[in-house]
Amino acid sequence: MSLPYFKEFGWKPHILTVRPEFIEGVNDSLLAKTIPQHIPVTYTKALPFQYTKHLGIGSLGLRCFPYLLQAGDRLLSQTKFDLIYFSTTVFITMALGARWYRRFNIPYVLDFQDPWLSDYYEKSGLSPPGGRLKYKFSQLQAEILEPIAVSNVNHIISVSPEYPKTLQQRYKHLKAEQFTVLPFGAPESDFEQLPSLNIQQQIFNPKDGKRHWVYVGAVGNIMSFALRVLFLGIQSQRRQNPEVWESIKLHFVGTSYASDHRAVKTVEPIAKELGVADLVEEYPYRIPYFEALQTLIDSDAILLIGSDDPGYTASKLYPCILAKKPILAIFHQQSSVIKILNKCRAGRAITFTSGNQPGDLLNQITAELNWFLSLQKGYQPETDWSAFKAYTAKEMTRQQCCIFDLSLN
Repeated sequence: MSLPYFKEFGWKPHILTVRPEFIEGVNDSLLAKTIPQHIPVTYTKALPFQYTKHLGIGSLGLRCFPYLLQAGDRLLSQTKFDLIYFSTTVFITMALGARWYRRFNIPYVLDFQDPWLSDYYEKSGLSPPGGRLKYKFSQLQAEILEPIAVSNVNHIISVSPEYPKTLQQRYKHLKAEQFTVLPFGAPESDFEQLPSLNIQQQIFNPKDGKRHWVYVGAVGNIMSFALRVLFLGIQSQRRQNPEVWESIKLHFVGTSYASDHRAVKTVEPIAKELGVADLVEEYPYRIPYFEALQTLIDSDAILLIGSDDPGYTASKLYPCILAKKPILAIFHQQSSVIKILNKCRAGRAITFTSGNQPGDLLNQITAELNWFLSLQKGYQPETDWSAFKAYTAKEMTRQQCCIFDLSLN
């Protein structure tokens, strides 16, 4: 999302990445075409997943690390670069920053889109994505590599204000001025391109006479509380007005972290438990990026389901706002999502604290559901677009580039 704007703010990026055929998951050729043509891309290989899976190794970071190291060494030896920027959840690759700093004396910036080393699942008792064995192995890697990655880091960007606090407590050499909280930007240019792409989403038929409420994104155990709040409210409201719900369908799309037969439904079991399974359809597989945007555009309303982690910030918020549909968000009261929604007047929110039970929010959720049901088809929220401008991809890129400029001084 930043790539179209770097040149405007005085930076010439060069992308180092893994070739698409070595990456598990949805291969979105349209998304790749949004990279501006003037930006050079160096592709590397990775160990093929079809071979490494037999050894229990699926991690892209492990499979691509030696190839990225070699390609990065070659690039940095042959061409003058001023800065190295890591913006990825393939955290293992961040350890390369320290190597390249020592070898080439080039400053580097890390962008933490999620926490790397975390004790969240130990504290919560919830089952982590991929199971406990893989999670423990990934956390062992983090214990070894995160200290290396931050050892000589110039600056750290974080999507959540919670991550800098944790990192400063863990690494005493890191100073407050080395951190900037900077969430993802809103992809306005992608929505501008969308009509010309003639995308047909396959999740539902928007002309079937029903009202389709949509959630797009992964759903982990950390979101089960918010789901229970939603389904408990629907259960209660439907008992009073069953006929109203005959035309409502809730779609949860791309809910699993897995991309193949390992994808497990996590939403429908909770819906069944609370007696609303007939209203809920879950498609656990990831879909291409632009198809996901079209699914939001075709919906009648958008659901935003939050984590019980107060530091959780949903990057999916901005596409939901740009889709110009009514939004109902259920998030921890400390999440930045609540602040942004309220500031931009882009949607309605139910908030909870760590001590709440789902039933505590029953009156709030039923009131918001009644409001949702009262809306005319085609309703658009009265979003404050001037306030939203602060969250656009262009503005976020401007701030990124200010950080880059300071990193050279």
